[in-house]
Amino acid sequence: MIGELFPFLVGGMKPLLLSFLAWVGTCLIIYAEPKLNVMFITLDDMNRDSVGIYGSKVKGTTPNIDKLAKQGLRFEHGHVSIAICMPTRAVWMTGRYPHNSGALGFTKINPDVPTLPETLQANGFMTGILGKTEHVVPSRTKAFGYSRDRSEMDNGRSQELYGQFTAEFLGQVKKEGKPFFLMVNAHDPHRPFDNRKPEDQRGVAEQTGDKKKKGRRADYPAPSRIYQPDEIVIPGFLPDLPPIREEIAQYYSSVSRADDVVGRVLAELEKVGFAQNTLVMLKSDHGIPVPFAKTNVWRHSTLTPWIVRWPGIVKLGIHETEHVVAGVDFAPTILDVLGLDPMNGMDGRSFLPVLKGKKQKGREFAYTHINTIASGRSYTMRSLQGKRYGLIWNGWHDGETTFKNESMSGLTWKAMAKAAEKDSALAKRVKHYLYRTPFEFYDYEKDPDALSNLIGEDQLAKSISRYGKELNRIMKKTGDHETARYQKALKKIQ
Repeated sequence: MIGELFPFLVGGMKPLLLSFLAWVGTCLIIYAEPKLNVMFITLDDMNRDSVGIYGSKVKGTTPNIDKLAKQGLRFEHGHVSIAICMPTRAVWMTGRYPHNSGALGFTKINPDVPTLPETLQANGFMTGILGKTEHVVPSRTKAFGYSRDRSEMDNGRSQELYGQFTAEFLGQVKKEGKPFFLMVNAHDPHRPFDNRKPEDQRGVAEQTGDKKKKGRRADYPAPSRIYQPDEIVIPGFLPDLPPIREEIAQYYSSVSRADDVVGRVLAELEKVGFAQNTLVMLKSDHGIPVPFAKTNVWRHSTLTPWIVRWPGIVKLGIHETEHVVAGVDFAPTILDVLGLDPMNGMDGRSFLPVLKGKKQKGREFAYTHINTIASGRSYTMRSLQGKRYGLIWNGWHDGETTFKNESMSGLTWKAMAKAAEKDSALAKRVKHYLYRTPFEFYDYEKDPDALSNLIGEDQLAKSISRYGKELNRIMKKTGDHETARYQKALKKIQ
């Protein structure tokens, strides 16, 4: 009897069973962990010492960046691999040093070099970019599915427009239901700095109605704070002169506007509901655009703010001081975080273990470059930056060639050069900037502003030798085309 009824019972339960299985499937979809997204925020020319949480001596500079850092981790020893706008972004997007990507200066990467946004696209990610579009992957026209350049955002100065386009992109993401990679490139505090007076915050054109004055710096959106010369502190590697105070005050006003952009895009991320499943990474492309920083390999050239927020994984308020990370490690880390295979030919390596609070061997140095600058001039420089010491090789030095870059166009260099006419100590510093020496070596523990070159100091001979050999090893390993010349020069200090 039961045997006869069994098929009937099973058949009668079939609709109920199918309904149950459908309910279970729905639950799995509803409660499945959302895919991780990535928002990469870059700042243009922002010195690490300008950021509040990194010890800025000027008050109130970066409240939004400080808040982000308190929600995650900040690296003490986070370098870019090359302190120039376009090539450093090529390093970020390829995980390769300049000599292995083709992007030695303001040049395209080689056609066969894989890039991060294209790899993410191939793995189902929506990709977007705001600002610096011509500087990120210059040989690729479709690396990013969504693109808005600086010309659409008041020359990259408008927090409102950055917010608007962030919301537009995230709206598309929500509609498509795909994970995303969004690169937000603020153009502040790059020149031209904000030079308005407090009473001019609305902008010249708005106040006067004179359309001919449109496009002036004072017509860009006003920063949330305008700094005056008597409010700021001059960086230790610069002299304290009135014109320098004026320019640095303008720079800090621009720092404030960059922070405004950061705050606005993070607010949009929160508003759309993606904050909890989005890794946010913030980095500056190099240091402040004044002498002894941008377009060089000194500590203030390459050591920039580097902050990571990853809810549920990265602990809150971590100040990571043990490991040295570099720009070449960015792409490998992002791919590792997302569980994707590494791209072919990458020189960097993932620091995912560090983000998870673990120790990682081999993170003692950052290897940094200068090759060709924006003007097209070549100034070969290589550097090995550690936690305490830094070694620099100026391959271009010949005693006759003079250095010249964009950072010399402002008030700071002009003031230094004029004051050097009557100040012998400053004259020596100006001469060093113009001509350099073959090698430089600095003790950042005693000399954080890299004012005293220690090459030739007997008590540091072992450290200098060690750094020299390690730089040679890395150059040789990565196929640096300047290795042979460096080895020849190195013999003179070993």
